[in-house]
Amino acid sequence: MKNLFLFLALFVLSVSAQAQQNQKAQDSTKTEKLDEVLVKAVRVEADAPITHSNVSKEELAKRNLGQDIPILLNYLPSVVTTSDAGAGIGYTGIRVRGTDATRVNVTINGIPYNDPESQGTFWVNLGDFASSTESLQLQRGVGTSTNGSGAFGASLNLLTDAFSKEANGEISNSFGSFNTRKHTVKLSTGLINDHFEISGRFSKIDSDGYVDRAFTDLKSYFLQGIFKDDNTLIKVLTFGNEERTYQSWFGLTAEQLQENRRQNPYTYDNETDNYWQDHYQFHWNQRFDNCWSTNLGLNYTRGRGYFEQYRPEESAEDFANLITDGSDVIVRRWLDNDFHVLNANVTYTDLGLEVITGLSVSSYTGDHFGEAIWGSALTPNTNIRDRYYDGDATKNDFSVFSKASFNITEQLTGYVDLQGRFVRYKTNGLNSDRDVFVTNATFNFFNPKAGLTFKLNDYNSFYGSYARANREPNRDDFENGVTENETLNDIELGWRYNSQKMAISTNLYYMFYQNQLVLTGALDDVGSPLRATSGKSYRLGLEVDANIQVSDFFSTSTNVALSTNKNRDFNFQRDGVLENLGDTNISFSPNLVIGNALNFFPAEGLQLSLLSKYVSDQYMGNIDSEASKLDSYFINDFNINYEIKPKSIFKSIILSGLVNNIFNVEYVSNGYFFTFDDTWSEPNLTTTIEGAGYYPQATTNFLLGATLKF
Repeated sequence: MKNLFLFLALFVLSVSAQAQQNQKAQDSTKTEKLDEVLVKAVRVEADAPITHSNVSKEELAKRNLGQDIPILLNYLPSVVTTSDAGAGIGYTGIRVRGTDATRVNVTINGIPYNDPESQGTFWVNLGDFASSTESLQLQRGVGTSTNGSGAFGASLNLLTDAFSKEANGEISNSFGSFNTRKHTVKLSTGLINDHFEISGRFSKIDSDGYVDRAFTDLKSYFLQGIFKDDNTLIKVLTFGNEERTYQSWFGLTAEQLQENRRQNPYTYDNETDNYWQDHYQFHWNQRFDNCWSTNLGLNYTRGRGYFEQYRPEESAEDFANLITDGSDVIVRRWLDNDFHVLNANVTYTDLGLEVITGLSVSSYTGDHFGEAIWGSALTPNTNIRDRYYDGDATKNDFSVFSKASFNITEQLTGYVDLQGRFVRYKTNGLNSDRDVFVTNATFNFFNPKAGLTFKLNDYNSFYGSYARANREPNRDDFENGVTENETLNDIELGWRYNSQKMAISTNLYYMFYQNQLVLTGALDDVGSPLRATSGKSYRLGLEVDANIQVSDFFSTSTNVALSTNKNRDFNFQRDGVLENLGDTNISFSPNLVIGNALNFFPAEGLQLSLLSKYVSDQYMGNIDSEASKLDSYFINDFNINYEIKPKSIFKSIILSGLVNNIFNVEYVSNGYFFTFDDTWSEPNLTTTIEGAGYYPQATTNFLLGATLKF
């Protein structure tokens, strides 16, 4: 691995030096921003046969008052978001086309962000990251080849701040309901001698949460150094976050929800999650001439932390005899991990042909262990912080890809994307249940993608694509006995209309699976969703996304996602008897999701927006039980932005306001569902019991902010 890193680094250095000696005159019509090359390998162009949405820095800024990135993306097509604490800060989640967060591949500057073991994305470790995001692209479906865990429903790639030519600074403060506060300071030197820039951001976010005591305390930073000239861009950056949150993943029963929807079942004062994560990235983009360019990316991520939990009347066996039977105990369950990544790719562009070829290599090591830090009845030889379980894991991921877009005729373009991905996952030691957990699994995947785009005229284009994706089980799946990979085939057909005042994107998709790991609805003992293999299943849907500039003073943005999501011939054991339930609804997959924005521009620098979101009924399990149903909800937010441009001191002053859920709707966007067999109440009789939990979301609440730019 070290030799590979060294070879590629030396290769880029040597070619770069040669290119500096043989620079060709650049044709401005054929070049692009070097910043954008950072994500070129994982993004697609506007006319590509891939269903996607782009969000700019300016669009993010309008509602960036402290809430996490998933909440800021809530109004994109087919997106459903949720928040454990109810206010959009802390542990938040995003689902796209009904697929959960473990299926959404997230990259930052092309570097994988998903946790390699759980495959999840923990936005709580990216406090105020929207303030350092230049742009992002959400691809729905399999999308294009990307790095890290394969996209299995969507991919989201973020590009961090571009360089600034001029020195500048920014102070941003906001406050609002539930004692929410965000404080951000950003500074940039601008380009020094036309080549160097140093910039940074420091942020602090606090919120008490809508749910009782579900507080969030985030401290984050972003630092970046840049060297650039006409053909070279080198970025060295580091960003990180320290988070402390009070647990609220247990949710509420239906009775508790009715009694007091803001209550929190946890009562221990320090039932908290504590985690530190730091990222270090190096990127070198080199343009040699109008045809050739390369990109090299290196990453190291250091993560460590624990959650603390009070557990009453536990058994000695479950805690390695550190306590006596019936003792109360306080534990800390730790993660301590390191993640290394190397990305390298080369791009060739000429006369309607673009070919990008690259590779990604990553290595993850993680320790899992639990400590007993207090007990009401410790055994005589027990010391504080003795470990009651200890295990380790390694995961190596190597992928190589080549993708090409090319003109077939003046109106028809083609797209081909081929990826090979090779994964090895190993574990050793004991898991948190003190079971021996030894895994040594290898997966070899081939993921082909192809598509066509037909441009009928200046306004209308049509596209079609096919993509195949394979994905390995995550850590929890292995612990539950799942060892087979799952496979997704994705067919997309679309029409795009673009004129000066109107943009419409319409697409029909059919995603059919083999061995799809669907959420059962149940949670493990730390709140992570459990999954089970459903055999054959599919998602069939229609998405429409329209943006219309009605006049200089009014515009609308509307998206509608209509779908049916089914498990085929789903089997379930009820009351001790295995039943075939036929086709059932896939969990957490609403059939209708609508987003809408009405934007008013009554005066220069002033924007008023009414944002609406409708999500239809959805099941939290796969057996169509009424006990597992989440009711539909329709919520509305009001957003105001006013920019003042003073003649001195500040370049601009931006005043922002956001009123969420203006009609005070009491709704639930997420929950869990479980079943268990009662074999003890009556002899020789098995009765299946169903239960559910709910995560209430905040009623009417507000955020107000002011940003001073200088």
